[in-house]
Amino acid sequence: MIPMDRILLSSLMLFFVASAQAVDGQKVFTQGGAQPGATACLACHGGDGLGLAAAGFPRLAGLSAGYLRKQLEDFRSGARSNPVMQPLAKALSDDEIDAVSQTLAAMPAPIPAPINRSSVAEGVGARLALRGAWERQVPECVICHGPGGVGVGDAFPPLAGQPAAYLVGQLNAWRDGTRRNDPNDLMGHIAKALSPEEIAAVADYFAKADSQLAKANKQEPKP
Repeated sequence: MIPMDRILLSSLMLFFVASAQAVDGQKVFTQGGAQPGATACLACHGGDGLGLAAAGFPRLAGLSAGYLRKQLEDFRSGARSNPVMQPLAKALSDDEIDAVSQTLAAMPAPIPAPINRSSVAEGVGARLALRGAWERQVPECVICHGPGGVGVGDAFPPLAGQPAAYLVGQLNAWRDGTRRNDPNDLMGHIAKALSPEEIAAVADYFAKADSQLAKANKQEPKP
């Protein structure tokens, strides 16, 4: 029979070994993963994770860990196509994906303005965002992505404050089928129903969400 002190010692050793081997999500973000192809996230998404609007790189800070994890897994499987992200995701281990997703989700992010369906919808982008185009079976963006496009849970990411170029790129990817990681093809249907001008307008609307709120509030009729 093995003495109890030896069992306790073995358990402690296993705990410390596991702790030492635990993946550091912050390290993956700032330095990259263990494999050479797993480059650091901050190279494109900025040291604060807020993205680089001029280059069209999206904000990752504050997004749901479940959403981030799924996107990395989908890049790896090919369900979501991108020439930069696909090889990077394939070079990350499951533990690295989980760790960096948790790290990014915990990073501070701006709180989008609470634009909702009651706000004034002036212009093509605002009408699509707040009213939709139901004659084409296109729901308003905020019905799924939350007031102001703040994002809802793991399924619907924030739109507000993301670079317009990034949003345009994603809507075009949904439309041409290079992005197809929506189980109900909801976004594929919506994107195919929008013209290039409408895509540009709604992307610009959410990219400038804070200024749009100020404009809506200024025009809101007083009781």
